[in-house]
Amino acid sequence: MKVAFFSAKPYDKLFFDKYNTNPDLEIEYFETHLGPHIVNVVDDAEAVCVFVNDKLTAEVIATLASNGVKLIALRCAGFNNVDLNAAKENGIRVCRVPAYSPEAVAEHAVAMLLTLNRKTHKAYNRVREQNFALNGLLGFNLFGKTVGVIGTGKIGKAFCKIMLGFGCVVMVYDLYEDAELASLGVYYVSQQEVFHKSDIISLHCPLTEDNKYLINKDTLAVMKPGVTIINTSRGGLICTADVIEALKSRRVGYLGIDVYEQEDKLFFRDLSANIIEDDAIQRLMSFPNVLVTAHQAFFTDEALSQIAQVTLSSIETLLINNTEPENKAVLLL
Repeated sequence: MKVAFFSAKPYDKLFFDKYNTNPDLEIEYFETHLGPHIVNVVDDAEAVCVFVNDKLTAEVIATLASNGVKLIALRCAGFNNVDLNAAKENGIRVCRVPAYSPEAVAEHAVAMLLTLNRKTHKAYNRVREQNFALNGLLGFNLFGKTVGVIGTGKIGKAFCKIMLGFGCVVMVYDLYEDAELASLGVYYVSQQEVFHKSDIISLHCPLTEDNKYLINKDTLAVMKPGVTIINTSRGGLICTADVIEALKSRRVGYLGIDVYEQEDKLFFRDLSANIIEDDAIQRLMSFPNVLVTAHQAFFTDEALSQIAQVTLSSIETLLINNTEPENKAVLLL
C-alpha cells in the first residue's frame, strides 16, 4: 500500500523511514505542500500524509477521493486546514497525532519568553563582537509575575507547571477545568480576566472559527501596558495588523511567535536569497522586542519519534489491518 507524503523535509524522511518497519507500506515523499496544484499526482495511493500548511479543501478532497484515497493522516494535532465535512461526504477517514511530547512545545514557549525577557540572543551577538556592556539588556524577574494561559490541554498544562516552578501566579482560561492544575494552585478565571490581569499571556488553544483573531485591537486594549504575548499554537489566533499597532504604541512590550497567519508562504523553506513580499512579517521582524521562530516548537527528537510512530500505527491499523485504533483520540472521522 502506498502513502503520498506531502511537505516532506529531510528530517521527516529520517524519522518515518526509521519507524516504517512494515514491508507492505510504501511512502512516496513530495517536498511540495498538498493543494490544487499537485493533487492530481496522487493516483495510486490509498492514503496521504499531511502537515499544518497542506491545504485540504473540498476541491482537493474530492479529487483525492476520485483517485482512490481512503485516508488523510495528519502528522500534527491541529486540523483547521482540513475540510472535515468534505472528507465525510467523500467517505475519507481522517486521523491525526493528538499529542506528541507536549513538553516540547511548552518548553519552547518558555525559551521564547526567557530570550525576549533576558535578551540572551542579543547578548550572544554582543559578546562575539567583544562588546561586554550591559546597556539595553535589562530584563525582569519572572518570579511573582502573573502569567495568563489560554487553553489548558496537554501543552498548556505542561506550560502552567513550568511557570509555577518559576514562582509565577498562573491564571488560565479553558472551557474545561483541569482538576490537577487547580489542585496545584492554578486559577481558572474568565478570558477577560486573563487578558486584563496578566503580565505574560501564552496561547495554547486550537484555532477555530470562534477564536480566530482572539488577540485583536479590542482584547489588546484591555491588557496591561507592556504585556508579553507568546504564541506557539496557531498564527490565526493573532491579528497581525492589530498587534503591530500595539507594538508601536508600546501596549505590547514583547511578542514571541512560533506561528504566523501567513506562514504557509514562508515557514519550512530557505528564503535567504529571496525578496520576501510579506510586509507584515517584515514589519514584525523589524521590532527589537519581537522574536519570530519558524514553527519549530515541536521540533525535538522525542516529538518527531512519536509523530512518526503514531502516524504509521494509525495508517497500518486503519488501512492494512482494517481495524480501529485503540486510542480513539487519533480519529477525527
